[in-house]
Amino acid sequence: MASGGVTCVKFLTFFCNLLFALSGILILLIGAMVQFNYAHYSNFVSDHIWTAPIILMIVGSLVAFICFMGCCGAIKENTCMILSFVILAVVVFFVEIGLGIAGYIKHTDLKQIMENQFNVTMEEYNDRKDYRDAWTLLQTELGCCGIRGPADWEEVFSNKTIPSSCCQMINLNEADACTAAHANPDGCLQKLVDILDSKTLLLAGVVLGVAGVQLLTILFACCLYRSFRRSYQTV
Repeated sequence: MASGGVTCVKFLTFFCNLLFALSGILILLIGAMVQFNYAHYSNFVSDHIWTAPIILMIVGSLVAFICFMGCCGAIKENTCMILSFVILAVVVFFVEIGLGIAGYIKHTDLKQIMENQFNVTMEEYNDRKDYRDAWTLLQTELGCCGIRGPADWEEVFSNKTIPSSCCQMINLNEADACTAAHANPDGCLQKLVDILDSKTLLLAGVVLGVAGVQLLTILFACCLYRSFRRSYQTV
C-alpha cells in the first residue's frame, strides 16, 4: 500500500494534471479564436505563419488526451501509464517551447513577410477573384486603402478610380466613383501588421506560460513514478 508521502504526491499530481488539462484547453481556445477571427486575412500572410493557430489547436487536443492518461495513472497507481504520460508530456513541452520561441522570432519579420504577400495580391488583383474579395473585405473592415495608401492602386487601375471599398462615403456631387480624393488615407499593411503582431506575441507568451505549468506537472509525475516504484519494490 502506498505511504502517506506517496498519497500526497499522487493527489498533487492529479491536481497538476487538471491544471495541465486547463492549459491544453486554453491553447486550443486561443488557436481557435485566432483562426476564426482572422482566417479571412490568410491571403496577406504566408502559409508557414498562418499554420500556427492550427498547430496550437492540435497541441491543445493532444494535451487533453495526455492529461486523461496522467489522471488515470495517478488514480490507479499504474506506473506504465504514468511513465507514458511523462514521455508524451515532455515531447509536448518541447514542442510548445519551440512554438513559443518561433512565434517570438517570427513577429520581428512579420511586416516584411506580409509586404511581399500584399504586393503579390495587388499585382494579381484583376486576374483573381479571391484576391479581389480579400482586398474588399480587408479595406472595408480595417478602414484602409492600398498597401501604404490610395496611391498604390494607380498601377492596377488605368483610370483614376480605385476599389470602392477604399471609400466609406462618396459625395455624389463631387464624384460618382471612388477616387484617391475620397479614399481612406491609411494603408492596410501597417494596420494588419499591428493586429497580427500583437496576436503573435500573445500566442508566444501564452504558450511559454502554459509550458511552465506543464513542466511542474511533469516533475510531480516523475516523483510519483519513482514513489510507486519504490513502494512496489518494498512490498
